[in-house]
Amino acid sequence: MLEFRISHCDAGSCARTGVVTTPHGSFQTPAFMPVGTRAAVKGLMPDQVAGTGTEILLSNTYHLFVRPGVEVVAEAGGLHRFMGWSGPILTDSGGFQVFSLASLSRIDEDGVDFASHVDGRRLRLDPETATRIQEQLGADIIMAFDECPPWPVDRERARLACERTVRWAQRCRDAHRREDQALFGIVQGSLFPELRQGCLDRLVEMEFPGYALGGLSVGESPEQMYGIVSEFAPKLPADRPRYLMGVGRPVDLMRAIASGIDMFDCVLPTRNGRNAYAFTSVGPLRLRNEKYKQDYGPLDPACSCACCSNFSRAYIRHLFLVNEMLGPILLSLHNIAFFQNFMREIRGAICENKLMRLQDEVLRLWQGPDDAPAEEGLSESKR
Repeated sequence: MLEFRISHCDAGSCARTGVVTTPHGSFQTPAFMPVGTRAAVKGLMPDQVAGTGTEILLSNTYHLFVRPGVEVVAEAGGLHRFMGWSGPILTDSGGFQVFSLASLSRIDEDGVDFASHVDGRRLRLDPETATRIQEQLGADIIMAFDECPPWPVDRERARLACERTVRWAQRCRDAHRREDQALFGIVQGSLFPELRQGCLDRLVEMEFPGYALGGLSVGESPEQMYGIVSEFAPKLPADRPRYLMGVGRPVDLMRAIASGIDMFDCVLPTRNGRNAYAFTSVGPLRLRNEKYKQDYGPLDPACSCACCSNFSRAYIRHLFLVNEMLGPILLSLHNIAFFQNFMREIRGAICENKLMRLQDEVLRLWQGPDDAPAEEGLSESKR
């Protein structure tokens, strides 16, 4: 159902390159997954996304459960055919919505009751239902249903969520039937190392084909997140893909890859693109700024995407100021291309045992007051 082959390990860190093979093709690691929450990467055709070098996408169980309904997707032949994407797909379980829709949900030992964010109707997700929905959607990699507590959270609340996550993981394991799908476990525990360790130990006993670190980038500081990632990424089974959920700033990706993480997802490229924020090889650009009014150079001279090859910074700024939908489309396309180029550069640095040298450059370029997300927020799927 899934094969993971490590190609090279960096001499100066825990980073590694590899290839994950699924029934719908392979993807190289470290990998960044653009988010198609509702079976679409906002504003972009599937072939445009593929043209950026993207090899795997993420979609969300909860949102597809609400609309159009899992039966509609299943009758269309599964998620790949429904959205016109032939490559690998990972689906989140809906567990993140336990956190992001906390005001609309109620948790008990069996599962979670939601009031639909669309029309208020009552919805129920539990480990068995989340697993069954993901099986019907037909993704290549599916996630165990978990409880993601916010930060700050007291230790007892985090412990209860952690214990429930372990019990739910076993129920997902027992309910999983499709041999052509890989079910990943999610390590919770917030910022409490002893809770993380206990969760990890028990999930490893269940022999999942891949493992994720969840419950991060939910309110804690970057340094707090780095502390957990640097401690626990190397402890995840070395022969399985390691996935850090919902993290996407260049600095965060670099630090996590150096700790041994293989997979990432975040809506930053497209959400920030819709807000005139560009990720480039010279750092972040905010295209509404007056200084780009008569800047006729390419958005990013180091990028060969359709946006950078054909349009100037001045033109893209104009599109945003007159509310033309082409502006968000072009920046979303470019931002995804930037992230895929960034991952390609990282993979090359790992193979040459030069990752830490590249990390110094990335930190110098991106770790500053202007390295900030768009005001709209980070992610519909991040943990």
